[in-house]
Amino acid sequence: MDSDISQTAALPSPVSSKPEQPPRIAGDILHGADDIAEFLFGDRRQRRRVYNLVEGNALPIFRMGMNICARKSVLLEWIAQQECASVTPLQRGPSD
Repeated sequence: MDSDISQTAALPSPVSSKPEQPPRIAGDILHGADDIAEFLFGDRRQRRRVYNLVEGNALPIFRMGMNICARKSVLLEWIAQQECASVTPLQRGPSD
């Protein structure tokens, strides 16, 4: 019986026959200030705000030729970092 157990332990683990799919980024990319404004502010007319943020290097974007682009995932991560950076610990006053 011990030989049955050792033979079972020596069997290779099953490997998935499906090849790993590369990450799909087509749906993650926002093209142009209108799309970025819609994503960030919910209004395409806020594209001037996007341009102002880009001009001040305050927004994580990249360029495809002359067009500004951004990844949704990167913007969401950037927003989360901004939220964490803006949270300050409560300060106790002299009466505490």
